[in-house]
Amino acid sequence: MVIWSIPAKEDLKRIHDFIAQDSDYYAKQVAEQIITKADSLLDFPKMGREVPEIGNPDIREFLVYSYRLIYKCIPNGIEVLTIVHNKQIFTP
Repeated sequence: MVIWSIPAKEDLKRIHDFIAQDSDYYAKQVAEQIITKADSLLDFPKMGREVPEIGNPDIREFLVYSYRLIYKCIPNGIEVLTIVHNKQIFTP
């Protein structure tokens, strides 16, 4: 199961709304791709790399377009913690 934290849901909406200022089509595509990648982590939870700023092997990231999907491996699946632009440093 993929669990989306409240901050991650807010991040996804903010990303969608920002991109939609220029293109509704592209905003939808980016949001859908982020969700699809999160779902794919159920099959391969260690596919992403460890988040360098944290150093915890259970907290990983996967790049989708120019965003870092930061997630935690949990016993029953994946918890999406946040989504940040790849130029941002993640501060837990």
